[in-house]
Amino acid sequence: MDKRDILAIGSSAGGITALRSLFAAMQRDVMATVFVVQHIGATHSVLPVLLSRAGWLPAFHPEDGEPVREGWIHVAPPDHHLLVKDGCALVRRGARENRCRPAIDPLFRSVAVAYGVRAVGLILTGTLDDGTAGLRAVKRCGGLAMVQDPDDAEWPDMPRNAMRHVSVDASAPLSDLPALLARRLAEPCGPPVPVPDDIAMEARVPENEFDALPELTTSVGKPSTLSCPDCGGNLVEIEDGPLLRFRCKVGHAYGPAALAESHRESIEQAIWVALRTHQDRAIMFRRLAGRAREHGHPTVEANWTRSAQEAERTVAMLKEVLSKQGQELAGSLAEEGED
Repeated sequence: MDKRDILAIGSSAGGITALRSLFAAMQRDVMATVFVVQHIGATHSVLPVLLSRAGWLPAFHPEDGEPVREGWIHVAPPDHHLLVKDGCALVRRGARENRCRPAIDPLFRSVAVAYGVRAVGLILTGTLDDGTAGLRAVKRCGGLAMVQDPDDAEWPDMPRNAMRHVSVDASAPLSDLPALLARRLAEPCGPPVPVPDDIAMEARVPENEFDALPELTTSVGKPSTLSCPDCGGNLVEIEDGPLLRFRCKVGHAYGPAALAESHRESIEQAIWVALRTHQDRAIMFRRLAGRAREHGHPTVEANWTRSAQEAERTVAMLKEVLSKQGQELAGSLAEEGED
């Protein structure tokens, strides 16, 4: 009987430290094929070097189409999704999911489809909700779902959101995960589980990279009244058990927290544009009022002055809105840390 020998890990804020600590504490005789997505910048990454130095298994950035290396850590390259299919790593620069590329959900779905009951999915520290849908896919395909204890995570959002929507098999502090993983990776896995059609179809989205999948609208979700923050297209609403998700036909995907954050940023950007515009208007109106005064036109001066005052009142209001937004964001982050 096959054993669980595939480990997929997703992490974000605080993740590099967590990954290095986890791999440094892993027993050297524990063998697995590992896939890692850490939310990183879009240019250069030395993460494979750092993870190799931890001493458990060698790590590398795979090339597109390269065969999977047993007993290695496959690390998602910057600005590309990492997938696996038919024994090969796929490196794709498709649409962002949960505002990220690389994103955790695409990797976990592909691992779930490719390896089924052999897979273990693990969510570590991070913000928002990338990884929740992917961990559900691992679980639905017969694999094990694990998370770092949110109370132990530097940033608890990702493991906490996963626990809210996935019946996880284990939640443990980072210090306990190496021994727990050693036991789980040594266990025989159960009989294969058929891959649900919706997971198989969504796994194809990042594989296709830039090609739309309009059949998602009728096969996986239903049209919503919401627009994609990235491309402006219509979002499909996907009911994934207790989890409500959103995806547009070109591949952008959002969990609720990621979509809400995108909306917040769009609103803030619009307010900044309005603030700059009204500041410019106030300056222009004051200059026009001054010119009218210099040329002896008091009525015109008064009209421009009133316009300037109105623009300045709007500027003050927009500054107050931006200040309140910042206070509300800080408060929500503080509440998350206390949960």
